Amino acid sequence: MSRIGKLPIPIPKGVKIRIEEGRVLVESAKGKLATTLPPGIRCESRDETVVVLRRDDTRQQRAFHGLARSLLGNAVRGVSEGFQKELEIVGIGYKAQASGKKLVLNIGYSKPVEFPIPDGVELKVEKQTRLLLSAVDKQLLGQVSAEIRDLRPPEPYKGKGIRYKGEGIRRKAGKAGKTGTA
Repeated sequence: MSRIGKLPIPIPKGVKIRIEEGRVLVESAKGKLATTLPPGIRCESRDETVVVLRRDDTRQQRAFHGLARSLLGNAVRGVSEGFQKELEIVGIGYKAQASGKKLVLNIGYSKPVEFPIPDGVELKVEKQTRLLLSAVDKQLLGQVSAEIRDLRPPEPYKGKGIRYKGEGIRRKAGKAGKTGTA
Protein backbone atom coordinates (compact mmCIF):
# COMPACT_ATOMS: atom_id res chain seq x y z
CA MET A 1 0.00 0.00 0.00
CA SER A 2 1.27 3.47 -0.84
CA ARG A 3 2.15 5.36 2.33
CA ILE A 4 0.83 8.62 0.93
CA GLY A 5 -2.03 7.11 -1.06
CA LYS A 6 -3.61 5.29 1.87
CA LEU A 7 -3.97 8.43 4.03
CA PRO A 8 -7.52 9.75 4.12
CA ILE A 9 -8.07 13.39 3.15
CA PRO A 10 -10.01 15.28 5.83
CA ILE A 11 -12.67 17.62 4.45
CA PRO A 12 -12.78 20.98 6.30
CA LYS A 13 -16.07 22.72 7.01
CA GLY A 14 -17.39 24.73 4.06
CA VAL A 15 -15.71 22.52 1.44
CA LYS A 16 -17.95 20.50 -0.89
CA ILE A 17 -16.65 17.50 -2.82
CA ARG A 18 -18.46 15.94 -5.77
CA ILE A 19 -17.07 12.66 -7.10
CA GLU A 20 -17.75 11.98 -10.78
CA GLU A 21 -16.47 9.35 -13.19
CA GLY A 22 -12.76 10.05 -13.66
CA ARG A 23 -12.62 13.34 -11.76
CA VAL A 24 -13.34 15.04 -8.46
CA LEU A 25 -14.77 18.56 -8.11
CA VAL A 26 -13.79 20.51 -4.98
CA GLU A 27 -15.35 23.86 -4.17
CA SER A 28 -15.73 26.36 -1.35
CA ALA A 29 -16.20 30.09 -0.93
CA LYS A 30 -12.58 30.73 -2.07
CA GLY A 31 -13.00 28.97 -5.41
CA LYS A 32 -13.40 25.65 -7.17
CA LEU A 33 -10.99 23.13 -8.62
CA ALA A 34 -11.40 19.95 -10.67
CA THR A 35 -8.91 17.13 -10.27
CA THR A 36 -8.72 14.45 -12.96
CA LEU A 37 -8.08 10.94 -11.64
CA PRO A 38 -5.59 8.68 -13.43
CA PRO A 39 -6.96 5.44 -14.97
CA GLY A 40 -7.59 2.71 -12.38
CA ILE A 41 -7.90 5.16 -9.46
CA ARG A 42 -11.21 5.94 -7.77
CA CYS A 43 -12.38 7.95 -4.77
CA GLU A 44 -14.89 7.24 -2.05
CA SER A 45 -16.40 9.64 0.43
CA ARG A 46 -16.46 8.29 4.00
CA ASP A 47 -17.84 10.36 6.89
CA GLU A 48 -15.92 13.66 6.68
CA THR A 49 -12.99 12.27 4.67
CA VAL A 50 -12.20 11.17 1.13
CA VAL A 51 -10.26 7.96 0.50
CA VAL A 52 -8.34 7.26 -2.73
CA LEU A 53 -8.35 3.60 -3.86
CA ARG A 54 -6.52 1.76 -6.65
CA ARG A 55 -7.56 -1.10 -8.93
CA ASP A 56 -4.57 -3.45 -8.45
CA ASP A 57 -0.98 -3.61 -7.18
CA THR A 58 0.98 -2.97 -10.40
CA ARG A 59 3.87 -0.54 -10.25
CA GLN A 60 2.04 2.11 -12.28
CA GLN A 61 -1.10 1.87 -10.14
CA ARG A 62 0.97 2.29 -6.96
CA ALA A 63 2.57 5.42 -8.44
CA PHE A 64 -0.80 6.81 -9.55
CA HIS A 65 -2.26 6.09 -6.11
CA GLY A 66 0.10 8.47 -4.29
CA LEU A 67 -0.08 11.03 -7.10
CA ALA A 68 -3.88 11.16 -7.11
CA ARG A 69 -4.02 11.47 -3.32
CA SER A 70 -1.49 14.34 -3.34
CA LEU A 71 -3.28 16.22 -6.13
CA LEU A 72 -6.65 15.82 -4.41
CA GLY A 73 -5.17 16.84 -1.05
CA ASN A 74 -3.68 19.96 -2.65
CA ALA A 75 -7.05 20.82 -4.19
CA VAL A 76 -8.82 20.51 -0.82
CA ARG A 77 -6.14 22.56 0.93
CA GLY A 78 -6.20 25.16 -1.86
CA VAL A 79 -9.92 25.85 -1.70
CA SER A 80 -9.92 25.90 2.11
CA GLU A 81 -6.67 27.77 2.96
CA GLY A 82 -5.04 28.77 -0.33
CA PHE A 83 -1.35 28.78 -1.24
CA GLN A 84 1.24 31.59 -1.15
CA LYS A 85 4.66 32.21 -2.66
CA GLU A 86 6.90 35.14 -1.81
CA LEU A 87 9.51 36.54 -4.19
CA GLU A 88 12.28 39.02 -3.37
CA ILE A 89 13.90 41.44 -5.82
CA VAL A 90 17.56 42.16 -5.05
CA GLY A 91 19.60 44.81 -6.85
CA ILE A 92 20.16 48.55 -6.86
CA GLY A 93 17.35 50.24 -8.78
CA TYR A 94 15.37 47.01 -9.14
CA LYS A 95 11.71 47.45 -8.26
CA ALA A 96 8.22 46.22 -9.03
CA GLN A 97 4.76 47.71 -9.10
CA ALA A 98 1.31 46.33 -9.80
CA SER A 99 -0.68 48.00 -12.56
CA GLY A 100 -4.11 46.39 -12.89
CA LYS A 101 -3.64 42.77 -13.99
CA LYS A 102 0.01 43.43 -14.93
CA LEU A 103 3.24 43.38 -12.98
CA VAL A 104 5.70 46.06 -14.14
CA LEU A 105 9.32 45.24 -13.27
CA ASN A 106 12.39 47.47 -13.52
CA ILE A 107 15.12 44.84 -13.31
CA GLY A 108 18.13 46.26 -15.11
CA TYR A 109 16.93 46.10 -18.71
CA SER A 110 16.62 49.20 -20.91
CA LYS A 111 12.82 49.12 -20.68
CA PRO A 112 10.46 47.99 -17.92
CA VAL A 113 9.26 44.40 -18.23
CA GLU A 114 5.48 43.87 -18.14
CA PHE A 115 4.23 40.49 -16.93
CA PRO A 116 0.50 39.68 -17.23
CA ILE A 117 -0.96 38.07 -14.10
CA PRO A 118 -3.37 35.24 -15.06
CA ASP A 119 -6.85 34.84 -13.59
CA GLY A 120 -6.82 32.88 -10.35
CA VAL A 121 -3.59 34.43 -9.06
CA GLU A 122 -3.56 37.44 -6.74
CA LEU A 123 -0.52 39.72 -6.61
CA LYS A 124 0.48 42.05 -3.81
CA VAL A 125 3.60 44.24 -4.04
CA GLU A 126 5.18 45.13 -0.69
CA LYS A 127 7.99 47.72 -0.45
CA GLN A 128 8.66 47.54 -4.24
CA THR A 129 11.08 44.66 -3.69
CA ARG A 130 8.80 41.97 -2.28
CA LEU A 131 6.07 40.20 -4.23
CA LEU A 132 3.38 38.11 -2.53
CA LEU A 133 1.54 35.75 -4.88
CA SER A 134 -1.48 33.78 -3.69
CA ALA A 135 -3.82 31.34 -5.43
CA VAL A 136 -6.14 28.41 -4.92
CA ASP A 137 -4.35 26.23 -7.52
CA LYS A 138 -0.88 25.16 -6.35
CA GLN A 139 0.31 24.22 -9.84
CA LEU A 140 -0.72 27.55 -11.36
CA LEU A 141 0.90 29.48 -8.51
CA GLY A 142 4.18 27.61 -8.90
CA GLN A 143 4.19 28.11 -12.66
CA VAL A 144 3.53 31.87 -12.45
CA SER A 145 6.16 32.41 -9.72
CA ALA A 146 8.73 30.41 -11.73
CA GLU A 147 8.02 32.51 -14.85
CA ILE A 148 8.47 35.75 -12.87
CA ARG A 149 11.74 34.44 -11.40
CA ASP A 150 12.97 33.50 -14.91
CA LEU A 151 12.71 37.14 -16.04
CA ARG A 152 15.90 37.88 -14.04
CA PRO A 153 17.22 34.83 -12.14
CA PRO A 154 19.75 35.56 -9.37
CA GLU A 155 23.30 35.77 -10.64
CA PRO A 156 26.15 34.11 -8.69
CA TYR A 157 28.53 37.08 -8.29
CA LYS A 158 26.51 39.83 -6.60
CA GLY A 159 23.27 37.89 -6.07
CA LYS A 160 21.17 40.40 -8.03
CA GLY A 161 17.88 39.22 -9.51
CA ILE A 162 14.52 37.78 -8.50
CA ARG A 163 14.53 34.92 -6.00
CA TYR A 164 12.15 33.00 -3.78
CA LYS A 165 12.10 34.12 -0.15
CA GLY A 166 14.69 32.12 1.75
CA GLU A 167 16.33 30.74 -1.41
CA GLY A 168 20.06 30.26 -1.00
CA ILE A 169 22.27 31.51 -3.82
CA ARG A 170 25.67 29.88 -4.29
CA ARG A 171 28.07 32.80 -4.66
CA LYS A 172 31.27 32.79 -6.71
CA ALA A 173 34.44 34.63 -5.74
CA GLY A 174 34.87 36.70 -8.91
CA LYS A 175 38.22 38.01 -10.12
CA ALA A 176 41.21 37.58 -7.84
CA GLY A 177 42.90 40.80 -8.99
CA LYS A 178 46.13 42.17 -7.59
CA THR A 179 46.66 42.16 -3.87
CA GLY A 180 49.33 44.89 -3.75
CA THR A 181 49.54 48.37 -5.22
CA ALA A 182 51.30 48.85 -8.53
